[in-house]
Amino acid sequence: MAGHSKFKNIMHRKGAQDKKRSAMFSKLSREITVAAKMGAPDPDMNPRLRLAVNAAKAQSMPKDNIQRAIDKASKGDAENYEEVRYEGYGPGGVAIIVEALTDNRNRTATNVRTAFSKNGGNLGASGAVSHGFDRMGLITYPVSAGDPDAIFEAALEAGAEDVSSNDDEHEIWTAMDALHEVAKALEDKLGAANSANLAWRPQTTVELDESNAGTLLKLVDALDDDDDVQTVWGNYEVPDDVMEKLG
Repeated sequence: MAGHSKFKNIMHRKGAQDKKRSAMFSKLSREITVAAKMGAPDPDMNPRLRLAVNAAKAQSMPKDNIQRAIDKASKGDAENYEEVRYEGYGPGGVAIIVEALTDNRNRTATNVRTAFSKNGGNLGASGAVSHGFDRMGLITYPVSAGDPDAIFEAALEAGAEDVSSNDDEHEIWTAMDALHEVAKALEDKLGAANSANLAWRPQTTVELDESNAGTLLKLVDALDDDDDVQTVWGNYEVPDDVMEKLG
């Protein structure tokens, strides 16, 4: 699906470096703790927690780490995280949405603003760019889950709205309020997904040249390196030939 591959490309690039594993586990743990604190500590009774646990398992997060994150919430000794969204513009006029879980809004806002300003971007006001995105559910499966036709049929039967398959993964888009239901139906047919979460799907995309793409990658890396930042979305496309040049 055009408009999401840019994020996938960057994540694969970072994944290939394999140096962010502990940071990734920390972010996954934080989401698990928040999900468990907001509902029941049992994944079978808490849809958001179930998705968070499945996402952690898909990244080979140890069971002990997952249980420890759940226990922090159930024992009441977890930090009081709140969900915060930041919106701004990156190089080439790209629209960017940053989602964070933080226990200190001032710290996070300062760090996000600094990342934007140092990497060719500008942090905007709430609502500055989100009108150009659709809030939807996004479920991803590895290519090994099945051929595109089988995945399409399974997703359609589960109630998905759109499906896209490429050499790296299958992307299944759902209505925002249907994410948990569709994810559960697909899990029964295909097994646990690589990820299942609410996403920002751009209505239009901006294709970047090598110069702007290079600066943008630095901005996304800077944002992703912040412990409070959970996800970074944008309406940009980085062509394959440009990605190859950037390494």
